[in-house]
Parts: sequence; C-alpha cells; structure tokens
Amino acid sequence: MADINAENTGSRAPLTSAGSHAEPEAAGDAVPPALVSFMELFYFAYRNFTSDPDAILERYGFGRAHHRVLHFVHRNPGLKVAELLDVLKITKQSLARVLKELREKGFITQRPGPDDLRERRLYLTPKGVRLTDKLTELQVRRIAGALREAGSQADEVTRRFLLAMIEPQERDQVASLVRWSGTAITEP
Repeated sequence: MADINAENTGSRAPLTSAGSHAEPEAAGDAVPPALVSFMELFYFAYRNFTSDPDAILERYGFGRAHHRVLHFVHRNPGLKVAELLDVLKITKQSLARVLKELREKGFITQRPGPDDLRERRLYLTPKGVRLTDKLTELQVRRIAGALREAGSQADEVTRRFLLAMIEPQERDQVASLVRWSGTAITEP
C-alpha cells in the first residue's frame, strides 16, 4: 500500500481508468477553490460528527453501519428489512451481517409482518433504544451547537443545503424518513 504521507509530488492530474495520469483540463475548466474548501469542510465536519458515536460503538465491536441500522429502526419501528436495504443502499450480505451482530448482542429484534409472515420487521430492544438514544444525544448536541454558532438563519439555510446535496430522485424518500419538528420538508 502506498504511503499517503510520502513526499509531496505537487499537483498531479487525476488517474484514468487505466491507472495512468490524465492530462489536466484547460485552465478555464479548473475546479473552483472555494468549492473544494466546502468539500473539505464537509469531510472534517462529518469526521467530527461521527467521532463521539464511533468511540462508543467501538466498545461494542460496532461500526457506522450498525449505527445507521439502529438509527433508522429506532425512528421507524417495524421497518421492513427490504425498506432498510433501500434506505441504506447497502447489499443484503452487508445488512445481514450487521443485523446478525445486533440481534446476537441483544440490540434489535426481528419479527414477521402482521399481514405477511414472510416479511421481516425490525424493532429495537430496550438495550438498543438506550444505545441509540445516547448516540443521537451526542450528535444532536453537536448539531445544536453548530447551528447556534452559525446564527439565526442557520436552521433553514442548512436544511435547504443538505436537501440540495441529495439526488433529486431520492428527496421524496428522504422526506418520508426525516421528521422536522414543526417544519415541513420542502424542495431546496
């Protein structure tokens, strides 16, 4: 594996699918540095947003996939496994591994659907609820602090920005999953 901390080779052209470096595009096609800065801020914000929950999850041998499952099942008790696959955009194999670990450690239960016994519905156990509430509390505290620091218009601007980051064809699905307290979700 290449050492990412090795000598700085300067500005390089992106790799092509064949693995060689492509020629840089014309100067007029350069990516605006301000947008690259936003991208980098997004990476750092996400790193910090996930750091506290990651530390807690690690104690259980869990990762971010476990966190996502716990979160969406907590917010949507009785969620079908098929629906969760669609929300998380992960493979059945990946979800099966995560669900197995969560079930075996007593954080989640799986029950047949009320009308179709072939359906698998997911519910958190009291232990799962406690863990998820703790993880949510940590992240909500970070978001609340950031919004407070960003100023009075931050809630609406942030909501619109985050919705705009989501693919247009996925926004309805996201709107059905996300509940804004007292505010309807609208297109950006």
